[in-house]
Amino acid sequence: MSNDATTAGASGTGQDLHHGTGNIAAFIDHTLLKPEAGEADVLKVCSEAAEYQFKSVCVNPIWVKTVKTALKGSGVLTCSVIGFPLGATPSDVKAFEARGAVLDGADEIDMVINIAAARAGDKGALVDDIRAVAETVHAGGAILKVIIETSLLDDTQKVLACEAAVEAGADFVKTSTGFNGGGATVEDVTLMRRTVGPDLGVKASGGVRSLADAQAMIAAGATRIGASSGIAIVKGEQGSSAY
Repeated sequence: MSNDATTAGASGTGQDLHHGTGNIAAFIDHTLLKPEAGEADVLKVCSEAAEYQFKSVCVNPIWVKTVKTALKGSGVLTCSVIGFPLGATPSDVKAFEARGAVLDGADEIDMVINIAAARAGDKGALVDDIRAVAETVHAGGAILKVIIETSLLDDTQKVLACEAAVEAGADFVKTSTGFNGGGATVEDVTLMRRTVGPDLGVKASGGVRSLADAQAMIAAGATRIGASSGIAIVKGEQGSSAY
């Protein structure tokens, strides 16, 4: 279980953020997942993350080594995505991909679930899919966030996916990839927090572009924010990125 999954909500930090930026940067996974992003783009994001002290930099697996090296000594974590953005990859392949990312230096892994299984109400398949990755990730000393892709699920399916993540031993549930339409909503974060209880992390991602957006998500129960507008958020400005 990740420490911030349990302490960020309990500390009252979410309430404090309503009165200013507070330590909002510590909630943010500074994100660059565009397939066309190159090394210069990745290094720029790492520099920004070190400057603003974001929680992590989240990138595609090919950039994990680059990010880990660039962030050395900064205190910023390295995060990568698995089965991204569709989730329609066999579980053993997701586990293999996750193992490679952790070996390359990822501290955190954000995996996409088998969305078809969630829509079909197949909890067993969801648990198996998530557990295969969770066991691999935890064996490497990293933590697992589970992307349920809320925009493609109804509320019953969202609850099922969150319950499966808890049962499979995940550390976080996460709203969205940002690549399949929609994004984080206060309603979804509230539902996810209610479903997983107080001890699991909840990550709101997709469409969080301003301090007000981030504050609303944290107030609803989010303990992490995924955004490529992190700098705008900490400056109290309005970001323009779709993620």
